[in-house]
Amino acid sequence: MTRNSLESLIRDLHRRRGRERRGLALAEGVRLVEEALAARVPIRGAVTSPSLEATARGKALEAALRAAGVPVERVDDAALAALADTEHPQGVVAVVAPTVWTLEHVTLGADGVVVVLDAVQDPGNVGTILRTAHGLGAAAVVALPGTAELTSPKTLRAGMGAFFRFPCISTDTEAFFAWASAHHVETWATDAAGTPIASTRRSTGPLALVLGNEGAGVGEAVRARAARQVAIPLRPGAESLNVAIAAAILLYEVRRGG
Repeated sequence: MTRNSLESLIRDLHRRRGRERRGLALAEGVRLVEEALAARVPIRGAVTSPSLEATARGKALEAALRAAGVPVERVDDAALAALADTEHPQGVVAVVAPTVWTLEHVTLGADGVVVVLDAVQDPGNVGTILRTAHGLGAAAVVALPGTAELTSPKTLRAGMGAFFRFPCISTDTEAFFAWASAHHVETWATDAAGTPIASTRRSTGPLALVLGNEGAGVGEAVRARAARQVAIPLRPGAESLNVAIAAAILLYEVRRGG
């Protein structure tokens, strides 16, 4: 791949349509590219600049990319900044071929938990939930329609490589509930009027924990099919928690009780 074609590809991958058409995504910054390498995600090419060599870690990353046979093109810092999605891209942007996760990739134990996102729109929140779900031992994250794209640059960065490590699936509501029924997965929806999570006892078997839109919460089509509604009790006058913070608390509680 020539330098011009790689740069053109990166520009195209800043658009959702380009990512969907090509089945590729962008990993930007030292940490995320390190995670892609560690998870053995195919890397089609990378653009680096002199700022990557400012640290020993950056030098090691460039050497690792070359050792892995990744085509690496050097540009100046200004050219790399023009290709990047962030103000401080750390001297590296890579083109990756992320796994196309499906529900068939999910392995559920008897106490497995799947985090389901119903129209969670902010990519920073979605990425943080991916990172949290992976760290707290969820079996997968399932994104229903209206949820931010799982492989957008911002979601991948916020997820700190979690997307590369465990199933993160985009699917429709009917497909999710058909899968949940076939695998005997009980579904709980989060709702401010629900039963406090700490006092809700799990049934035997796997669980799907649904978190809803930042403003509207879980949609009625999903809430109506959930076995229970659960909540995090808040002090009087407090309106709500950020959805990513709520995800961490809820997932910790259900994993602790599982």
